[in-house]
Amino acid sequence: MSKSTSWSKKSRNATKATRLPRNRVLMVAMFLVMGLAAAGLLRAGQAANEAKSADAGSHGVDITIFDKTCKPCEDFYHYASGAWLTKNPVPAAYPSWGRFNELAERNRELLHQILQTASNAHATAGSNDQKIGDFYASCMDEKRIEAEGFRPLEPEFARINAIQSSLELQTEVARLQSQGISALFDFGSTQDAKDSSKVIGGADQGGLGLPDRDYYTKADDKSIQIRQQYHEHIIKMLQLLGENPARALIQADAILNLETKLAEASLTRVERRDPVKTYHKMDRTELQTLTRNWLWDNYFQDIGYAKIEAVDVSAPKFFDAMSRQLTETPLEDWKAYLRWHLLNSAAPWLSQPFVDEDFNFKGHTLQGTAELLPRWKRCVTATDHELGEALGQIYAEKYFPPQAKARALDMVNQLTGALRDDLKTLSWMSPATRKQALDKLSTFARKIGYPDKWRDYSAFKVDRGPYALNVMRGAQFEFKRDLDKIGKPVDRAQWDMTPPTVNAYYNPEMNEIVFPAGILQPPFFDPNADDASNYGAMGAVIGHEMTHGFDDEGRKFDAQGNLRDWWTPEDEKNFNARAECVEKQFDGYQVQAGIHENGKLVLGESIADLGGLNLAYRALHKTLQGKQAPLVNGLTPDQRFFLAFAQIWAANDRPEFERLMTNTNPHPLDRFRAIAAPSNMPEFAKAFQCKEGDAMARPSGVRCQIW
Repeated sequence: MSKSTSWSKKSRNATKATRLPRNRVLMVAMFLVMGLAAAGLLRAGQAANEAKSADAGSHGVDITIFDKTCKPCEDFYHYASGAWLTKNPVPAAYPSWGRFNELAERNRELLHQILQTASNAHATAGSNDQKIGDFYASCMDEKRIEAEGFRPLEPEFARINAIQSSLELQTEVARLQSQGISALFDFGSTQDAKDSSKVIGGADQGGLGLPDRDYYTKADDKSIQIRQQYHEHIIKMLQLLGENPARALIQADAILNLETKLAEASLTRVERRDPVKTYHKMDRTELQTLTRNWLWDNYFQDIGYAKIEAVDVSAPKFFDAMSRQLTETPLEDWKAYLRWHLLNSAAPWLSQPFVDEDFNFKGHTLQGTAELLPRWKRCVTATDHELGEALGQIYAEKYFPPQAKARALDMVNQLTGALRDDLKTLSWMSPATRKQALDKLSTFARKIGYPDKWRDYSAFKVDRGPYALNVMRGAQFEFKRDLDKIGKPVDRAQWDMTPPTVNAYYNPEMNEIVFPAGILQPPFFDPNADDASNYGAMGAVIGHEMTHGFDDEGRKFDAQGNLRDWWTPEDEKNFNARAECVEKQFDGYQVQAGIHENGKLVLGESIADLGGLNLAYRALHKTLQGKQAPLVNGLTPDQRFFLAFAQIWAANDRPEFERLMTNTNPHPLDRFRAIAAPSNMPEFAKAFQCKEGDAMARPSGVRCQIW
């Protein structure tokens, strides 16, 4: 599994415990959406103001969702979006509902139309149209899926049941991993963090059924309750396979016991945010010494890559514990563990009883969701997951023409200039560090809309047979595609998000900022809105990703993407003091009774929010060139700027989902993102005439400022 994989606050599988990627992702959600229509593209600069339509007041900041019973200086979140929050409770099929969801649902239907057309067409065999059409059709074939039950998994269950030795166990782990099953640990390609021109193997902790290691280790009442519910869930799922209750109970005990031992040896989410702590490059001899009971030569042979020479091991303690469990845990317990992880991963592809019980725990218990999404929505998501660039290429041709890239790039250039000016004048940064920071900024790669080189899916066989087999073949295709990178030059043209994704990211090892076409549309950017609204929303997005290159994690990588300490000790001290201010601010935000935001966990995203909003503000005023922009709906440009930022974060969350996100996610909850950065900016206080000490005007002694 690569370090450069996408991850975001509301991912497709929010409950899966996976490696925290190097990518620094901005957005609240990773939804499938369509991008701008041909006419709805980015337009920055003074010319945009001159071309506003007569009804510009209906674009950008939405005045109809204000709650003016709230005071902007005290409760800016509800002042900006209170009416929206009241009118938009969380729908039954969702754990959370926000402005992102509105955009996603409005545009997911367009993807749906593309897939319906493809599934009903007589496409050329092997073409992208045939693959996305057949994949979607197999997912929608409920009659066949119900008739199959768990039959597509029977050959794999037979292999697991036939295991007679630790060597055969390890062979089966390799086989399951190649089919996308989260068994024991994660393995894939990764850039060498200290030589980013090279691709090596990457081994990471994994193999858990609960969202995070803390779910196994915490002793509070809620954590104990969730573990009990997980135990009951395992029993129910095993009984669906035909196990009798007594045997299912014994196996569930063994599975939870083994996973707990793996969890206890795993790094915490906060520890995993430090790239220095997760870099341990080893040759094959060192690797084998670390895990004496796990035979790496055999493993590399089993996965088809016998010549792997170097591996970055993110968590040596985990692999040492894993190795010991190979001899301390009985073979029958290991077999129960593998059966469970095969079933746990595959449940969404199987017949309705498995889907329902899988949702009951992962959706209802962990996230509070009341209903399962309709099948067509799940099938759209699955097609994007397995064939995202095949689907994305069709989307891009229809909805994101070449001129869109140029206009988006123009706005990126405006923000780059603002960051360059800022780096040149920072009072706390020395000339030596400043020079290297400017060098790093000058080498940022910029990816807009969609890839220049599309992924080749010719090796991925898709047909209208069992849906589960299509998914497993897709996992095999992706596993091989990923491992094929090892030992080859870094492919700097690759993308980690599909074009229709509403999200953006910064990758420190590539030193690149990436903005898929899906995010370049309202409410982030509206071509008919004023510059203040667009810079408050989309400008803050762009600035957010840029400052990730210099946040507490990104700053540890140089202009070439290498993990290297290029800051002077004094500059590092100055930065850490300012970062500690942000950490303390978020520690003070209460999520629920007894639960606060984890300032260390959300530090990088919160630094990026603060920096991005400051940069966007400066870019806006540079664009205005000192001219007095007119009032729109009675609002000044500065007021519209901050309101646009707050309104993109309007969201209602279920309590269970809030708990899950606070425990596992490096992004703060939306309601805190809307207010945290503005409350540190004197420009906000001036715009809304707030007095120092008001909730939205933090006193100068505790005000946080980095960029």
